[in-house]
Amino acid sequence: MVLWVVLLCTLVSSLLGGLYVLGVFRRQRPSEPPLDKGTIPWLGHLLEFRKDSSEFLKRMQSKHGDVFTVLIGGYYFTFVMDPFSFGTIVKESRSKLDFTTSATQLVVQVFGYKPIEATHSIVHTSSIKHLMGDGLTVLTQATMESFRKLLLFNLSSGEKRVWQEENLFHYCYNIVFRAGYLALYGTEPSQGAGSQEKAEEQDRLHSNQLFQEFRKYDRLFPRLAYAVLPPKDKREAERLKRHFWNVLSVKNVWQKDNISGWISDQEKLLAENGVPEYMRERFMFMLLWASQGNTGPTAFWLLLYLLKHPEALKAVRDEVDKVLKESGQEVKAGSPPVTVTRDMLNQTPLLDSALEETLRLVAAPILIRAVLEDTSLRTSTGTEFTLRRGDRVALFPYISVQMNPEIHEEPHKFKYDRFVNPDGTRKDFYKNGKKLKFVSMPWGAGVSTCPGRFFATAEMKLFVFLMLSHFDLELVDGEEEIPAIDISRWGFGTMQPVRDVRFRHRPRF
Repeated sequence: MVLWVVLLCTLVSSLLGGLYVLGVFRRQRPSEPPLDKGTIPWLGHLLEFRKDSSEFLKRMQSKHGDVFTVLIGGYYFTFVMDPFSFGTIVKESRSKLDFTTSATQLVVQVFGYKPIEATHSIVHTSSIKHLMGDGLTVLTQATMESFRKLLLFNLSSGEKRVWQEENLFHYCYNIVFRAGYLALYGTEPSQGAGSQEKAEEQDRLHSNQLFQEFRKYDRLFPRLAYAVLPPKDKREAERLKRHFWNVLSVKNVWQKDNISGWISDQEKLLAENGVPEYMRERFMFMLLWASQGNTGPTAFWLLLYLLKHPEALKAVRDEVDKVLKESGQEVKAGSPPVTVTRDMLNQTPLLDSALEETLRLVAAPILIRAVLEDTSLRTSTGTEFTLRRGDRVALFPYISVQMNPEIHEEPHKFKYDRFVNPDGTRKDFYKNGKKLKFVSMPWGAGVSTCPGRFFATAEMKLFVFLMLSHFDLELVDGEEEIPAIDISRWGFGTMQPVRDVRFRHRPRF
């Protein structure tokens, strides 16, 4: 009899524990935001959220207001949709709202890297040193050399100017990824290759091979991040991980010339902090995706928008030509390819605005903080909510700010000069007559702001600058409409790459 009582108690306890995990007993407390658990235990709204996060969140906002809590895959997320309340979230201390919890789970799952306590500090310190200021000037020069090697190496003024046709998405992603990879992770030693020309040819070959494998992993990334890969794709993801761990191994990386300080410093600091070699290889893979996973797709969108808007293309190209002329350079028959410096990239307000407008339209990151203790949230309207310990608080600027018609007039339209005044200064934006601090948030905000944003911006601008300087460009089918952006891609939105572009060298005679 006693045995049956014990078994029954165990069964009841297990059942209650399971129901608790599934969220059956969760109820909204008096001070908490509206709660919407959906109809499926544990999963909640996961399927709808994955299918179209933008439409789902707009529906929840219409139903519950600017602050609400939803169940998504076993986690409770409180979304704050009021842009005037963003500052409260991003400025809150890490002892209450911590961005590293979700980030740690993600990098373990998709890269196999287990961060140590010093990881964030190492990345932050190295990024300030090498991806900003004088370090960024050096890295921009290295990237310019990479573009010369990949984009401009076969230009010849003696050849007939014939049109080449390429898939625009693949072309942009391929060239930008490879240029960034070579600038960061180093180049083939000329001594080992036999000559500088052979070393450059090997760089072109090897970087292209790496890109092909990177694209395979990139396609798997969203489902891998959500842990919903089928067995076959999961095996492929593991194969690709091992491939990149090998290519970016300490042994292979240190055989290269011209390794960036950003890479070498972080590798050395991790070693000094006792991180084993196999884990440092996984860290290198994480850095590759973090630095190159979104720059190529964004460069594609920028070029596509410019090509679809002739007045924008002309204005930005005229600005590029003006900067070139003021630097004493010109693209003409018999002249060498131009050299673009960081100073030159700082003289392009229209290109800056066009890039920011592109990011406003295609960048859809979700900014997440883990709630480490019950925390009071006071909104801009004066309402106070309690964020429950163990939940997540999230911002989705794509809806709240970037596509908000109260902030950006005709938000679905590309306006290349949206972010710049006629005198070249940055434009301010308002909602309900009140000036906004956050008007576009592609790089995150607060302590989790992307530390590589200045290098990524320089990389994309440099690519577009060179394309507009050296090539005539036109879409093969200029009448085809721009398809809808797929913001389900992790990071910056993309699309099925169906656009073909024609381009040719444009020397001035």
